[in-house]
Amino acid sequence: MSGQDEGWLCAGPRWSASGPALVWRHPRHGERLSPLPPDRPLAFTTGDVRRCVGVRRGGRHTSCPTGAAIPPSAVSAQCPECARLDRAHSVAADTIADDPRPYDLYLAWFAPGLIKVGITAAERQGVRLLEQAALSSALLARGPLMAARRAEAVLGAALAVPDRFPYAAKRAARHPVPAQELRTAELARLHDRASALLPESLTARLFSPAHHDTTYHLDRIRPGQAVVELGPGRTVAGRVTAVAGPDVYVEATDGRPLLLDARRLAGWPLTAADPSASTTASARPETAGPQDALF
Repeated sequence: MSGQDEGWLCAGPRWSASGPALVWRHPRHGERLSPLPPDRPLAFTTGDVRRCVGVRRGGRHTSCPTGAAIPPSAVSAQCPECARLDRAHSVAADTIADDPRPYDLYLAWFAPGLIKVGITAAERQGVRLLEQAALSSALLARGPLMAARRAEAVLGAALAVPDRFPYAAKRAARHPVPAQELRTAELARLHDRASALLPESLTARLFSPAHHDTTYHLDRIRPGQAVVELGPGRTVAGRVTAVAGPDVYVEATDGRPLLLDARRLAGWPLTAADPSASTTASARPETAGPQDALF
């Protein structure tokens, strides 16, 4: 693992067109990626303290000025001050109005009856859908940022589409994964209704659903996943079986199917463990918890 060098911190998961990876940051050596393909050995031990990962903006990273400690169970690996700086210049937080890039307006399907309207920079080529672990998706339109943002708000209200729901609902829909025909039908109905409400400032897209089962390797997910709970000095060892959004599915060395939320890896110094080591991190049944309450 890249984290075996002193000073390297895991910065969590990142998706690209090439697939999922773990991000590593070092104050002098910059950033590295560790791809997470199926069957890759994954064996690490956490350090003593989980710390804030700082702010990444415009492809550049700024370290947390205080190196603030972060609770092991927190989804976000940012301290309140760094999180505030992040939100001060963020499309997601609606604090950017002058981005000249074209944006895509999309529908993302997560579970039966749970479809989200969202926007993403067109140049990202749908990576945002993979980050969110959408099982299926369909583009609605493309155009300027503010027009796409306004359309997102209008459609969310007019179609009664939620922008937040329990994260556990997304996980539950992955095994067994609903038929693509069902997902296509739900997306098609909503796409038709949404298209009638699009403003002229956006260029509408014909319905063309995308299914992400193969990208995530959903056919490799086993039932009975136990969610890993990290803490200081804890070891996780096994092989990657699948990755959906931030969730890394691992077959432990003792054969147990584990689910590792890579967002909770961010901020930990990780050292390489023996690939045959036992997993000492505790694991709980896959149920909704307080940190998983939001989309």
